[in-house]
Amino acid sequence: MDNLGDWRKSTWCGSVGESDIGSELTLMGWVQRRRDHGGLIFIDLRDRQGLVQLVFNPEPASEGSVNDGKGVHALAHTLRSEFVLAVKGIVSKRPEETENPSLKTGMIEVKVSELKILSSANALPFQIDDDTDAGEDVRLKHRFLDLRRPVLQQSLMLRHKVSMAARNYLSDNGFLDIETPMLTKSTPEGARDFLVPSRMNAGHFYALPQSPQLFKQILMISGFDRYFQITRCFRDEDLRADRQPEFTQIDAEMSFVGTEDVMGCMEGLIGHVFKEALGVELDASFARLTYDEAVGRFGLDAPDVRFGMELKDITELVKGCGLKVFSSVAASGGIVKVITAEGAASFSRKELDGLTELAKTYGAKGLAWVKLNADGWQSPIAKFFSDEEKKAIEEAAGAQVGDLMLFGADKATVANTALGRVRLAIGKRLGLIPEAIDSSTKEGFSFVWVTDFPMFDYDEHEKRYNAVHHPFTSPRDEDMELLKTDPAKVYSKAYDLVLNGQEIGGGSIRIHDPKVQAKVFELLNIGKDEASSKFGFLLDALSYGTPPHGGIAFGLDRILSIMIGSDSIRDVIAFPKTQKAYCMMSEAPSEIDSKQLEDLFLRVTKPVQT
Repeated sequence: MDNLGDWRKSTWCGSVGESDIGSELTLMGWVQRRRDHGGLIFIDLRDRQGLVQLVFNPEPASEGSVNDGKGVHALAHTLRSEFVLAVKGIVSKRPEETENPSLKTGMIEVKVSELKILSSANALPFQIDDDTDAGEDVRLKHRFLDLRRPVLQQSLMLRHKVSMAARNYLSDNGFLDIETPMLTKSTPEGARDFLVPSRMNAGHFYALPQSPQLFKQILMISGFDRYFQITRCFRDEDLRADRQPEFTQIDAEMSFVGTEDVMGCMEGLIGHVFKEALGVELDASFARLTYDEAVGRFGLDAPDVRFGMELKDITELVKGCGLKVFSSVAASGGIVKVITAEGAASFSRKELDGLTELAKTYGAKGLAWVKLNADGWQSPIAKFFSDEEKKAIEEAAGAQVGDLMLFGADKATVANTALGRVRLAIGKRLGLIPEAIDSSTKEGFSFVWVTDFPMFDYDEHEKRYNAVHHPFTSPRDEDMELLKTDPAKVYSKAYDLVLNGQEIGGGSIRIHDPKVQAKVFELLNIGKDEASSKFGFLLDALSYGTPPHGGIAFGLDRILSIMIGSDSIRDVIAFPKTQKAYCMMSEAPSEIDSKQLEDLFLRVTKPVQT
């Protein structure tokens, strides 16, 4: 095969336009398809910017570049999908009635005078098309081919735009891009660490960072005032719910700020990113809900506020009703809630059973339902309520004839979560959640801040408090005294940004007072020795003059998947792993030979078969 020699491409294939008519261009790319129309041969040449149509005419015979002594037209007969070409030719207007307005280059074609085959290609395991029917396993195994598909190339080019827009905004607003270590100390941050054995320190291990949390706080203590990083993070956890073992954060921290300062600055960041990457003008500020409001109205702390169907509390209305499931929960301090699905009285029993099973996966014991028909309630629970009780429940639920009411009765966390998940399922079933996002307008994107999270949750099994966010999150000023008297009632200065029902970022104002930090560790059952062992360098730094500070981390992969309307973050990651954290292309992780293990003072034992 010929090399490039003195050939250099003039422009991208997808960038050739009517303004180039009459010009001679040099183009390079991959063969998307070949069409032989008798004498004429048409080739669609593809690169990351798109397609351009090449025309090979047998008359007159070309004396241009050749491979193996063949003329240009004869050589074009040998081309196959994914051959890599270099061509020279004149840009021409397509003949009338052959134009393709749906294609960016559909008004022109390139009449080829010279051709070089730079590389041939084996038979493909699947076609390089956006609508390929190849399974994901096959595509991940041949990710180098999968990444040639235009839809994935566009996703990764969007990723570049988002990253550059974020960098530019943060830099322009006084943030410094500072790298933090990839090999660090193992600290508890809610998931298992990936561990790296140290050859030079036998029996000791580094951890790959779950986040740069401790280091970015150190940078604030060190006086850098504003830091950011687009950084890789690692968590060794079960990959349910569309996660990856390695992911990317847009990470930021600020000194001398309060909650509104951070949120306002980050609204500017998100607005700038969406404008630069998608051309979408977002509102200057986003809606805000407290945690209690979000959970109370929508059941979840990452609420999808694009549609209504809010949860209504009817606990007081059912305290004396004949249905013991409701009345006993109400009497024992639990809650009874209802959602109303407008026009859903037509749901089949199979659909209702499916919703019940969904509720059970979130801890509910069941899901009561009522179809509100013209002649009254249709439901297994109808007989347990008086006419007055039915009317009061209908009014509280905002239900009309033709609607479906669904009820959850349990402790607050279970009832809210189960109904919140049922709400989303019904929203999809009724078309209230769009199947596809219109990424050209702000109407496709619904943002809401969720603030004032509980500081702790109580683990009944372990009989101890856990941090809802992380142990460095500051309590609200008005709740400081409750740390001593009633920790369960303490709220934090934490905030999450939610987009279309998915959390895309979370952060908080941090604790900067060593005494408060010590009290929080005490409540989390982290003793002085354990705190010193795991967080000693941060605690030491806090004692040398620490400014009030706070920050946030955005999930870049999640933001991008929402931008393109994908259900999978694998579509915006160049080399993702499977749900078992396995790379099918490189076959990682893999076994290590005995010499490497010996150097690391490690021995591998086989798992015990049970």
